[in-house]
Amino acid sequence: MKLKILIFFSFLLSSNLLLAQSGYYEDAYRFSHVKANGSSRIMGIGGTQWSIGGDVSNIAGNPAGLGFFRSSEASISIGYSDWGVNTTYLDQGRSYNTSNFNLPNLSYVMANPKDGLSRGAFKGGAFGISIQRLANFNTEYGFYSDEIGNTSIIDFYLQDANGIPETQIESFGLTGLAYSTYQINPVFVDDNGNVIQNPTSYDSFVTGFPFQDENITQEGSSNQITFAYGANFNHKVFIGGSVGIRNLSFTSRKTYNEEFPDGPLINSSLSERLYINGAGLNVNLGLIYKPIDYVNLGFTFQTPTWYAFNEEYEASMFAEYDNYEFEPENITLGRVEALSDYIVGSYNLNTPLKIGGGATFFLGKNGFVSADIDFVDYSNSNIKSRDFDEGPDNEAIRSTYTSTLNYRFGAEFRFDIFRIRGGYAYYGDPIANSDFDRSTNQISGGFGAKLNKFSIDLALINQRFDGLYSSYQVLDAQNNNIGPVTQLENNIFTGMLTLGFSF
Repeated sequence: MKLKILIFFSFLLSSNLLLAQSGYYEDAYRFSHVKANGSSRIMGIGGTQWSIGGDVSNIAGNPAGLGFFRSSEASISIGYSDWGVNTTYLDQGRSYNTSNFNLPNLSYVMANPKDGLSRGAFKGGAFGISIQRLANFNTEYGFYSDEIGNTSIIDFYLQDANGIPETQIESFGLTGLAYSTYQINPVFVDDNGNVIQNPTSYDSFVTGFPFQDENITQEGSSNQITFAYGANFNHKVFIGGSVGIRNLSFTSRKTYNEEFPDGPLINSSLSERLYINGAGLNVNLGLIYKPIDYVNLGFTFQTPTWYAFNEEYEASMFAEYDNYEFEPENITLGRVEALSDYIVGSYNLNTPLKIGGGATFFLGKNGFVSADIDFVDYSNSNIKSRDFDEGPDNEAIRSTYTSTLNYRFGAEFRFDIFRIRGGYAYYGDPIANSDFDRSTNQISGGFGAKLNKFSIDLALINQRFDGLYSSYQVLDAQNNNIGPVTQLENNIFTGMLTLGFSF
């Protein structure tokens, strides 16, 4: 099924230059990579939250923080994001922007504190439920070149077709579509003039290198409904747990074009559509300890998220020839089209577990300074399926990805009812043995006001990270990919407004 089709697709969809047997290994990172999320207050301080209590972000963050609540609270967050991508290919630049409005957080906390004179270590707790947006997949990127490329996608088809009998090639994914559109053709005669029955080698009558362009549009998001409880013991130890139910949808549409200046192939185009949706489950455990009144120490442990995905895939291809006389079949080639089968499949993904810790230092009633650190090993992701052989992808996961240390720090300063916030976050490069830096740097800030029963908070967040995008691979004698590589500079600006109500 998609295993062979995505030999090509894995390179088109990826924002990193990664080589493997199919495309599922990319899902292991794409759907595991979740940055810190929460209310505008938390996002204004860089997403720092492992040791901060009394915020609705504790529901999906560190549930132990729910034990700090002394009154119930409901909140809603409204968000706007603009994802800009600057691409460079053959020293030619292009810019893309994708904007959308969303509801990043909707939360409710029901507090049940004990009376101040009650006996026993247990001082009450709080139950929380939230709907939170964890990931945004809405983006567009690609490239356009008025310079002749150094390779053609036909070179990829020829390498991929090598060793496949002609009786089977037509069903061999995108390379089969290239065969059906005469971009590659079997070699029927050997060097001695003998006819080859069911040949396994191919060539192409297309000469020269083309102009190239490509466009990729991605849509979708990952969201989580979380049920959590946090308990307070002697106002010193806070323990909590949560269950998260995730849903995810992801759509990718892409079109890759080549234009040959000298014929006989005038131009060709490949279009692909991939749709993935699914659901997952995880458990989160948390602890916050106050050794002294002005210090909080926090710890979280999140299990893997156990996902079950369904997918749909289809592709189409056309080639426009300049009335080329194809002698082996005695036909004149004009516009030739081919369609793939409509492919439906399913698979399971286990994301890596996450361990986090943090500390908060309070400046009396004037604010606080807080810092977090996370450990995630993306090479521990795992794929299972009855529809394809997941072995090559799991091997690619182990060899391609590595562990990362992510850290965040932020501060909040209080002036009467007003709050001013700032923060920074760093998410490490998940790719092993690479000279290209794919880490993410995030700067944020915000302000808010706290009244008796009402709060309003605004946060502005800017994320920057780079990537490499390979449309297809062509291997040289040293097994290096010499296919087209485009550099991506991503810049995501997000604005959030949170309204909170206490009762």
